[in-house]
Amino acid sequence: MTQSVVVQVGQCGNQIGCRFWNLVLREHASINKKGIYDEALSNFFRNVDTRYTDGGGLNLKKGLIRTLKARAVLIDMEEGVLNELLQGPLRDVFDNKQLISDVSGSGNNWAVGYKQYGNRYRDQIVDILRKTAEHCDSLQCFFLIHSMGGGTGSGLGTFVLSLLEDEFPEVYRFVTSVYPSAEDDVITSPYNSVLAMKELTEHADCVLPIENQSLVDIVNKIHQMASGKMASVKMKSTLISSQSEAKKQEKPFDAMNNIVANLLLNLTSSSRFEGSLNMDLNEITMNLVPFPRLHFLVSSLTPLYTLADLNIPTRRLDQMFTDAFSKDHQLMHADPKHNLYLACALMVRGNVQISDLRRNIERLKPSLQFVSWNREGWKTSLCSIPPVGHTHSLLALANNTCVKSTFTDLKDRFVKLYKKRAHIHHYLHVDGMEQSCFTEATNSLTSLIEEYNELDATKGQIINNVPRLSIAT
Repeated sequence: MTQSVVVQVGQCGNQIGCRFWNLVLREHASINKKGIYDEALSNFFRNVDTRYTDGGGLNLKKGLIRTLKARAVLIDMEEGVLNELLQGPLRDVFDNKQLISDVSGSGNNWAVGYKQYGNRYRDQIVDILRKTAEHCDSLQCFFLIHSMGGGTGSGLGTFVLSLLEDEFPEVYRFVTSVYPSAEDDVITSPYNSVLAMKELTEHADCVLPIENQSLVDIVNKIHQMASGKMASVKMKSTLISSQSEAKKQEKPFDAMNNIVANLLLNLTSSSRFEGSLNMDLNEITMNLVPFPRLHFLVSSLTPLYTLADLNIPTRRLDQMFTDAFSKDHQLMHADPKHNLYLACALMVRGNVQISDLRRNIERLKPSLQFVSWNREGWKTSLCSIPPVGHTHSLLALANNTCVKSTFTDLKDRFVKLYKKRAHIHHYLHVDGMEQSCFTEATNSLTSLIEEYNELDATKGQIINNVPRLSIAT
């Protein structure tokens, strides 16, 4: 049995990670009624002996109990979120030795996160990563969760990514990156995001970009569904904070974080549960990333009501597959149908047959444009365990040239600031940060966009030769 380690960096990364662990435990509890430590649990948890003392006064009883500990590393340069986590319902799932924190934060500055804190905490981070890896019999994958707009998530997050490549070059690196919206309240977010993009392009095996605005839109759609006459939200819903049962007590980003956590929940379901057509995590990279730099995948989740545990009439199964290719269900603002697919994966959970998968792929094929050299570029997965309280769900992952629109918008916002050299001095005051870092980052992003444009230019053509991009080996 293989194991995976989750690395949570920054406020956003740790909030999403906390929700992910909550949902994972919820799923396993619904299946594993006797609470037995099995192979499904071992993928993301260790079974640890913990000493306990029972009783009072002189009549103390000492012994051992077995407790679950998450295979996770938690990093943040502000203490708030980690302290809250250690005081919350999941406090026993994490070991203090898995945490790294500071006090002052990174001040929304990529350079502080990457150059300053990276150098300061490098040895400590490497030590924790190695010890976490040593607890795995067969380490298959690292999941890094971070945001792009702030300082710790973008800077220290991508620093950790480079460390993972140096220390564990054979272990796959999946990254979930939350991108800021155009109206982001962090003025320097375009700088942080573009500087982080260079690191993601060079050091990640697979990136799932997620846009804040798309999350906001999906949350609004779910609330509209919940307010319908035929729908109601179940208590302890995944749309509701894990620490409260009333939406009025939610924090502003709880519902958005829940959506990202559900993405990871579906992504890892095949490695946690049995299925007639399970997909290994390394198969995603092998099948969906034909060129090493073009590893940014568009994700979509359906049905949306599974994210909120809504009680609504069941829709036709085929509609779930149709919705997966609708902009309304994507975690990015992009339009794959009018762009080129390099490959696509359908990860289905629950009461679905292989014949249902095949039928819907054949039905959808005519409306989707695939590169001429990979028209059968479909990868499918079927996990028998559905989300809690539902019959089925679908996560679609598409390697599609439409991601370039997000990158182009990001570059445009960067250029507007950089032309004025606005706020640059805050970055250049950090030891090791040079102005050339900005130039290299924009050149890297420009090159990435051009590679997508080169593929898009082949749309509708029958080409015998693969475009001249460096081929993954």
